Amino acid sequence: MSGSLNIIAATADPALLDLPWQLPLDAWPNENIASLPKGISRHLVRFAHLSGRVVAIKETTSEMASREYDMLRTLANLEIPCVEPVAVITNRTDADLDPLNSVLVTRHLKFSLPYRALYSHALRPDTATRLVDALAVLLVRLHMIGFFWGDVSLSNTLFRRDAGAFAAYLVDAETGQLYSGGLSNGQRENDLEIARVNIAGELMDLEAGGRVADELDPIRVSNGIVAAYRLLWKELTGSESFSNSERWRITQRVERLNDLGFDIEELAIKTDSAGSKVHIQPKVVDAGHHQRRLLRMTGLDAEENQARRLLNDLDSYRAAYGDPGADEEMVAHEWLVRVFEPVVRAIPEDLRGKLERAQVFHQLLDHRWFMAQNQSRDIPLAEAVTSYVQDVLRHRRDEATVIDPLTGAITLPIRTQLDDDTGADPDDADDADDWMLKV
Repeated sequence: MSGSLNIIAATADPALLDLPWQLPLDAWPNENIASLPKGISRHLVRFAHLSGRVVAIKETTSEMASREYDMLRTLANLEIPCVEPVAVITNRTDADLDPLNSVLVTRHLKFSLPYRALYSHALRPDTATRLVDALAVLLVRLHMIGFFWGDVSLSNTLFRRDAGAFAAYLVDAETGQLYSGGLSNGQRENDLEIARVNIAGELMDLEAGGRVADELDPIRVSNGIVAAYRLLWKELTGSESFSNSERWRITQRVERLNDLGFDIEELAIKTDSAGSKVHIQPKVVDAGHHQRRLLRMTGLDAEENQARRLLNDLDSYRAAYGDPGADEEMVAHEWLVRVFEPVVRAIPEDLRGKLERAQVFHQLLDHRWFMAQNQSRDIPLAEAVTSYVQDVLRHRRDEATVIDPLTGAITLPIRTQLDDDTGADPDDADDADDWMLKV
């Protein structure tokens, strides 16, 4: 390799030296390139194979690459959902020693997709709304740590399926700034307006290309991020006053935040001089309430809504089979061994790249519930697994490494495939009977 290459890497991977850094990124040979869907970017971005995994490589300036690398590492340390930085590579030159652009290397987030790859044929209003809601949660989390994004958009975000919703991950941090003293209301509103305008533009672009359903209104959907953000921000940070006789509202506020997926580390409680009024305000709120509980009890790492769904099944299992006096973590281990792990092992090897394990389990519960509704009988779990694998999972594209075409063949949600017209919510289904799966 010509020239003096500089590599700053989070972890030492000698395979970085094997990539053709002496070539412009758009001239890399096919043997190095991984064909994955990507969002719209102002910079050239390509996916490449590295040590059996996939990385995203973005050409930019040395200063921008180094700054974004440092910012992504900081956000990751603050437990913000974002892509993992791998390396910054500068001083690239071609065979004639002419300078080439520096690059930022990030690890591809498995089972994640850009918004344009999350629908088939036409983006439906409910899918667009769920994407915007996920982005609103991410933006609130960023603002709570004092991060001003500056370029909030669907294109700068990756999405992973999270039970019936999506989880959003920050991809592009080059315009971001972290403020130790937190953000002003003006800065937050500025970011929110950027989000609204960018999302409207992105959806209008899809609309112009005939890629959205007729009933989707880009302006209404983009305005939805403003409403979702403000509602969540008020719930997480707003103060509340009530009479001393209504102290139960303290517990209610905590439970409401837990239901939203957040934990309170500190709650400021004050009474007035007469002792007749109580004022409460969350001081520090951390996301991932259900994730942490599931991880602590079972060792399973899942998205927040996936964790909530698995915990619901675990709690139902305990109610049906567990000793009321048994230790919670012992019952959780039994559920893991007798229910979750046998389901995962029952998935054929060639289908395990379709979805994350937790998402497979969530969809299986939905599938079993719909089978029971359609057939008016209890469905044994083993029968539901066989049906789900053959009738649903086998027909999905792999989301661990989704190959082109970019938006051609993602299957519709499970409820449409099963032609359910009950209008019922599968999350309310009773999964308490017949968990044990024989494999």
